[in-house]
Amino acid sequence: MKISYFFRNPRVGYSIHRVFRTLIGEVTKSAEVSIYEVPSEGSMPLDVVKNNIFTHKKRDKQAIHHVTGHIHDVLMALRGTKTVLTVHDLVFLDNVKNPIKRFYKWLFWLYVPVKIADEVVCISNQTKEGILNKIKTDKLTVIYNAVDPIFTFVDRPFNQAKPIILHIGTGWNKNLARTVEALEGISCKLRIIGKLSDDQVALLKKHKIEYTNQCDLSDEDIRDEYIKCDIVNFPSEYEGFGMPVIEGQKTGRVVVTSKMEPLIDVSAGAVAYVDPKNVESIRETYLKVIEDDAYRTNLIDLGIENAKRFSVETIAKQYLDLYQNLSKK
Repeated sequence: MKISYFFRNPRVGYSIHRVFRTLIGEVTKSAEVSIYEVPSEGSMPLDVVKNNIFTHKKRDKQAIHHVTGHIHDVLMALRGTKTVLTVHDLVFLDNVKNPIKRFYKWLFWLYVPVKIADEVVCISNQTKEGILNKIKTDKLTVIYNAVDPIFTFVDRPFNQAKPIILHIGTGWNKNLARTVEALEGISCKLRIIGKLSDDQVALLKKHKIEYTNQCDLSDEDIRDEYIKCDIVNFPSEYEGFGMPVIEGQKTGRVVVTSKMEPLIDVSAGAVAYVDPKNVESIRETYLKVIEDDAYRTNLIDLGIENAKRFSVETIAKQYLDLYQNLSKK
């Protein structure tokens, strides 16, 4: 069996590459794999043409072509071949206010690709439901993201006097501002991964938060950040999946995250939930996690068990079964 994976240009972001690298490593044990990255990083008509020409040149009638996400439009170059599309989220539609741009994205990033693809994989039930709210299709299958095997359980005594709180990401959806407000007056060290804006730095100083900041970390560096922290903080306002929840659970750390989908689905109740729009809710949850040993220990134990659902072996088998079924059609 031959599988050709198509990725967006890495200059757009490396997160999808990272998720699938873990998967592909397992798939190569059972299939011949080719990997391609499209040349254009944009989504305007000229970019679409360039990426479709590139993709068409890489067609292989003997292979299953898997478009891994965020370049959905290249499915147009793969008509007549066996194809799988993975949809991570619908932020490309949900964040577009201009009705003309929204229709353009709906047509070329959702409607046409889903109609062309033989199989469409959603990384969460929320993504599946979001697609079904926008188009009618019976092609959707939910397969979660796999957690990288480099994340393993590492025991660490909880620093109740001054816990290290790890916050992954500084984008609009990562809710850093409310995190900072909620932590004012709580003895802790906030470890922030991601580039900080001037406004975020000013907010940290205003609320007198002790913090450190790091950007552009390797996968191994990220793993080490989980190992060195006491609490993983992920009170996001929008997510397609929420991998830091699973990475934290697998490392054996208590996770604070939002009581919203897909984080409820992914976390399976093995976390401390917050209302991401309510500073007091976030603050009260921090205090409970820090002060209540039994509560915290129970969540850690539940999290370790939940993370097993996302092992690379489990997720790769689901994809391989999908490929096998498609190859027989």
